[in-house]
Amino acid sequence: MPWTKNDYPASMKNLDPDVREKAIEIANALVEEEHYDDGKAIPIAIDKAREYVENHDDD
Repeated sequence: MPWTKNDYPASMKNLDPDVREKAIEIANALVEEEHYDDGKAIPIAIDKAREYVENHDDD
């Protein structure tokens, strides 16, 4: 079942809302399209989301 803005992993609880939203999007893609395990997809998604938001803060 995909994660949503209201139902996401506990490890995403304290993230900035913009980072959390992007992390949810990335984690869902990793699990659904790349067949990653949840435990591997979540930390990757968080790292990539932080990177994305940091690089797109000026937009």
